[in-house]
Amino acid sequence: MVTCLSEKSVTTLLLNSNEPAIRLKTYLYLLDYDYDTSEVKKLIVNLKKESPIISSLFSYLPKDETSETFHVYTKWQGVHWILAQLADIGYPPGDKDLIPSITREMSWLLSDKHWKSKPLINGRRRFCASQEGNGLYAAVSLGFFDKRCKQLADRLIQHQWSDGGWNCDKKPTANKSSYHESLIPLRALNSYLKEEKTPQLINAIDKAAELFHRRKLYKRISDGEVIKKRWLSLHYPAYWHYDILSALKVLAETDKLQDRRCNDALDLLESKRLADGGFPKEKRYCQSSNPETSYFTPADWKSVNRRKMNEWVTIDALFILKEAKRIDLDY
Repeated sequence: MVTCLSEKSVTTLLLNSNEPAIRLKTYLYLLDYDYDTSEVKKLIVNLKKESPIISSLFSYLPKDETSETFHVYTKWQGVHWILAQLADIGYPPGDKDLIPSITREMSWLLSDKHWKSKPLINGRRRFCASQEGNGLYAAVSLGFFDKRCKQLADRLIQHQWSDGGWNCDKKPTANKSSYHESLIPLRALNSYLKEEKTPQLINAIDKAAELFHRRKLYKRISDGEVIKKRWLSLHYPAYWHYDILSALKVLAETDKLQDRRCNDALDLLESKRLADGGFPKEKRYCQSSNPETSYFTPADWKSVNRRKMNEWVTIDALFILKEAKRIDLDY
């Protein structure tokens, strides 16, 4: 075990970050403040102008219904991805400037063209449920809960596979859910639970969580070996990709970390902690240097550095360990 600075010291570092969005997420995720707390209210007054991350994300969103922008799903510049990132940060709900983006997201997801392209093969609907998941998660988290959210939630519940997840694999022989396509819907349904609690919804959440618990989040059932080594590296943002950090975060949000089958992944996460108390960003799925090349993001999420604390990864990791009752963040 690495000898680290105290949790209080790391939290202080995060609260003194030059990035207001880091301070906001620290208040919300680590200290359990809400939007009515005086510190948070003061912070969010000019958040769009004062936060480089937030302002860069908003610069790629449509200003109104007629604004020309990238396709909703363009990686990582479309509104689909930017709304999900704003929600993950904890951007305050109800900002009317987001209405054109939410409208485009929902119009795309609920269009006949989008859904009719999803085949039913051997009794299983094959679709990228992470798309519906991100749309639902962003809309609910950003304060736009309405009947469109119910449509997405109902779609996810209705077409959940018997093992608890979802998959877009069109091979007729495919009979196991995809981790990539199942984690985000689990997060989305849990966010929806705050607005509408039904036995069907609770059952769907439990079944989805069991999909990950059954394999201890990253191990084969057959021999206990690691399914994919890249799942062991810490990323931020993960986008639609899967890793132990994103998995543990979602299970923390759904109050599913107390299951002993999470212990191996929690131990692995703790082993990555640095001497300064933080956690590194070990790999990335995006780049912010050239908008003309693939996987460009308008936000600077900082480069990979295995020896240096990444603030975004650190907040998520500390949140997980707090919810697992492995650390005390009483500040």
